[in-house]
Amino acid sequence: MKILDRYIFQQFVKTFVFTTITFVSLFILINMVENLGDFMDRKLLFTDIVLYYLRAIPETILITSPVSSLLASILVAGRLAGSSELPAIRSAGVSMRQLLYPFLLGGIIISTLNILNSFWLAPIAAVHNHAFERDHLGKSRRNGAAEGSNLHIIEPGSRVVTIGRLNTSFTGAKEVSIEEFSGTGLAGRIDAESMRYDTGNKEWTLQNAAQRRFTASGEEYQARPALSLPLSLTLKSLAELNLRPDEMQFIQHWQYLAEKKHAGFAGLERTMVKLHTKIAVPFASLIIILIGVPLSAKKKRGGLATEIGISLFAGFLFLGLQKTIATFGYNGVVNPMLAAWLPNLLFLAIGYGIYRYSPD
Repeated sequence: MKILDRYIFQQFVKTFVFTTITFVSLFILINMVENLGDFMDRKLLFTDIVLYYLRAIPETILITSPVSSLLASILVAGRLAGSSELPAIRSAGVSMRQLLYPFLLGGIIISTLNILNSFWLAPIAAVHNHAFERDHLGKSRRNGAAEGSNLHIIEPGSRVVTIGRLNTSFTGAKEVSIEEFSGTGLAGRIDAESMRYDTGNKEWTLQNAAQRRFTASGEEYQARPALSLPLSLTLKSLAELNLRPDEMQFIQHWQYLAEKKHAGFAGLERTMVKLHTKIAVPFASLIIILIGVPLSAKKKRGGLATEIGISLFAGFLFLGLQKTIATFGYNGVVNPMLAAWLPNLLFLAIGYGIYRYSPD
């Protein structure tokens, strides 16, 4: 790397880190003010609150990275133009393409880290934070449906397990029914008040169970205070039954969607959009730099205030466009993959246009 490229790259990285910290702090402050009353009413421990906001950082970085990247590129390029360093650099024969190199290198690094964040870190943190919100803040799913309710699981051996509702820790269930089929008929049924997993025997224990067997001669009934039953269902898979798309790691999300498609489920548009968004969002930081650098390569009258204003407008326009188009994808108006990638494609076209007609 040349000395000039190293200098610009270092300036870009420093500015990006500063803007990211600023945006993350701002988002946390706003959320803290919103939830402060609930924290005090429920007398939550200070350490629990700190952990909650530490786990919110990965998702916040993912959301704000495009704005931070744009602001950092505009500020660095604008600072070079304002201090007359950029004209000197350009007069030495450095083209716009060469000027973009250290910025794009920074963008590639940011996008790579965001892929790791989007695929694994943010979903893991989201699981813990949503559990915290559910258990301590009384927040439920946005669609208003009861979490972990009315679940149906197909077990090997022609058995169907129906769960009325999961407990909050996802270590057991209540209102459980297990139906066993033989051919086209119902061979047996177990109705239990609840069930919990016995880690020692690696079996499920059903409490207050009513067991019925259906034979050619009639019905056999037996009440069981406790009934041990081996199932292929594990604690891990039980917890995963209630995961939302943003709580699934990328491989989990991919497998979940593949299984639903194979089973013939309809209405998977939201889940598909969320999957492709996990891939598309990390690349937004790289794409949006193509707008920032050429846009700030020319000295402006407004100075720093103009640079920040342009950055915030373009950055939040991108976020708004992303949310709007995603909604069309959820409703099936736009192809799910296109809904996730269209904001990136639009800003890539805009960035290429600005770069194409910028002075070289």
